Amino acid sequence: MARLALKAEARRFYLSYFWWVLEPLLYVMVFWLVFDKLLGTPTPDFLMFLAVGKLTFTWFSKTVSTAAGSLVNNVGLIGRMDMPKTLFPMAAILECSYKQIAVFILLGLFVILDGRPISVQWGWLLPLAVVQLLLIITCGFMAALLVCLSQDFAPLINLGMIFLMFMSGVFWDPNELANIQSMDLLMLVNPVAFLLNGYRQVLLWQVQPDLHHLMGLGLVLSLTIALLAVFMQRYSRHIARRILSK
Repeated sequence: MARLALKAEARRFYLSYFWWVLEPLLYVMVFWLVFDKLLGTPTPDFLMFLAVGKLTFTWFSKTVSTAAGSLVNNVGLIGRMDMPKTLFPMAAILECSYKQIAVFILLGLFVILDGRPISVQWGWLLPLAVVQLLLIITCGFMAALLVCLSQDFAPLINLGMIFLMFMSGVFWDPNELANIQSMDLLMLVNPVAFLLNGYRQVLLWQVQPDLHHLMGLGLVLSLTIALLAVFMQRYSRHIARRILSK
């Protein structure tokens, strides 16, 4: 389903698969012009700082928003077949994650061209990406269930992504907070901020991310996904009736 959706999307645009990397790059350039050239941010090397934060955050925000409508958008198929309801948000998540692979490759090239060589610290990119994928699956499942409950949640989820973008350090460095307790609290309650900071630690500052925090977050997310999958399996027919009644 994910591969077919990607092929169908590519056929709709003249630039085809090139949009996978062009769209996020345009976002980075727009925010760079606003925050660096117009507002004069004090953050050093802001373009690379922004690129790492925005390109990794976009994977989360766009994928969760896409997964949110995955159940209601497949009402025809759900009405004809008794299929696992986790299939639809997972297909949306895989579709966006395939695009993100190309974005990660491009981001790595940018970091190297900026004068930062590949180091052993880059090995931490894989566990960071895995934990971020677990976070995306967790939030994607929750978002799909909420939109199934009421489609009023769809615009609220999109609004929440904008709020989260400004609260996760995409444009500012959480390490610059004067209060250390505030930074620790932000990293604890906002896993997106922790992951974005982890990518920057690896790619820009050659620093190992907090392993205990990363492992703990991965464990909590894995358990949450298992519970959500069991819930969606147990109430599969109720979910289908809810979608068909809209």
